[in-house]
Amino acid sequence: MNKKPDQLNKVLKDDADLIRAFQSGNKRAFDDLVLTHKDKIFNLCYWYLQDYQEANEQAQETFIKVFKALKNFRFESSFSTWLHRITVNTCKNKIKSLEYRFREKTDSLDNPEMADHFNPGDGISDEIHSPDVALEKKQRSASVRKAINGLPEAKKTMIVLRDIEGLSYEEIADITGLKQGTVKSKLARAREDLKNKLKGAF
Repeated sequence: MNKKPDQLNKVLKDDADLIRAFQSGNKRAFDDLVLTHKDKIFNLCYWYLQDYQEANEQAQETFIKVFKALKNFRFESSFSTWLHRITVNTCKNKIKSLEYRFREKTDSLDNPEMADHFNPGDGISDEIHSPDVALEKKQRSASVRKAINGLPEAKKTMIVLRDIEGLSYEEIADITGLKQGTVKSKLARAREDLKNKLKGAF
C-alpha cells in the first residue's frame, strides 16, 4: 500500500536525517534505518528467492553492502530507491550463482512444496474467515505467486516493484536504469503475460 504524501515526506526526512547522522559517526542511526526498511527488503528478497532462509540471508547481505557504502551516499536519489536497487542486484546475483541454482534444484527434488511453506503477510488479516475461505485465499495467493515466479526475470521485476512493492515509475526507472516510458511498456507486457498465466486459475 502506498503511503500518503505527508507520511512519505516524514519517511524521506527521517531517512535523510539518519543518513546524515550515520555519516557524522552515529552508528546507531544505521540500526534505525534497518528497522525502518527491513520488512519490505525481506519481502522483496522473498519474492525473488522464494525461500525464507535465502531471503533472510540476502536481506542481511543487502544491509551489509549498504553499511559499507552509506558514507558515500550523495542523496542523488532517495535512500529507498538506492536501497531497492542494491536489493534487486543482490538477489539477481544470488539467483545467477551456481551455488543457488544447485541448492534450488536439490530443494525442489527433496520437497516440491517447499516454495509454499511461507508467504509474507500470512496470518495478518482484519477479518476472521472460515476455514474454507481461508484455504481458498491461500490457494489464490499461491497461484498468483507461482505465476509471477514463472515470468522471465525482467518481467517479474516489473510486477514485483510496481504491483507488489508499490513503487512509482520514476523509482523503478532509477532502480533498473530504464527510461520511464520503457518501464511502462515492459510493465504492460508483464501484466499481460501474468493475466494469461492466470487464465482459468480462478
